[in-house]
Amino acid sequence: MNRQRQPDYIVVEGPIGVGKTSLAKRLATTFKTDLMLELPGENPFLERFYEDPETAALPTQLHFLFQRARQLEIFRQADLFRPVQIADFLIDKDRLFAEVTLSKDEFDLYQQVYNRTALEAPVPDLVIYLQAPLQVLLDRISDRGIHYERHINEEYLAKITNAYVDFFYYYNKSPLLIVNTADFDLVNNADNYAMLLEQICYLKTGKHYFNPKEVA
Repeated sequence: MNRQRQPDYIVVEGPIGVGKTSLAKRLATTFKTDLMLELPGENPFLERFYEDPETAALPTQLHFLFQRARQLEIFRQADLFRPVQIADFLIDKDRLFAEVTLSKDEFDLYQQVYNRTALEAPVPDLVIYLQAPLQVLLDRISDRGIHYERHINEEYLAKITNAYVDFFYYYNKSPLLIVNTADFDLVNNADNYAMLLEQICYLKTGKHYFNPKEVA
């Protein structure tokens, strides 16, 4: 691969089931660099939230907030001379989920806690936003068979997906690469992945769209 430019800090984002963690892991392997993953399996409230969102939304969001604050602190203390670092979440996504899942009073309380944590997340050199149709996301969630995700329903996932669309419509902090993953096989299609690497390394500032099916 001809490498003109290699972003120092890459974030992969997108709704549940879109494949962001798979892509982040593969990029970290390719670039031989550190990987920072959100850790939903460590949230003791998450399964309860999927079963009964109204009663468990606030502790679920606060747990994620504190977890990400700890991760970002470790990230800031990491070796700053490493050429590339990869993450599968933006800290902004925590507020995105909070706005969807919390009542007004809960969100007001969450916002107070959020402001007091004084999170200072580094700005990515590139954000890769993965998209897929709702049914594709539901099928992928079902196929991977994670026990605490079995209660995710179409209505909730549609709200999260739409929140991502709205968020990234206005996002301008970093170069943004929007990728259609409906036919993007990260595991078995080496050609698609190679084309994505070319997009990453030659990407200019601004917002860009990549549909692997169209260029295959």
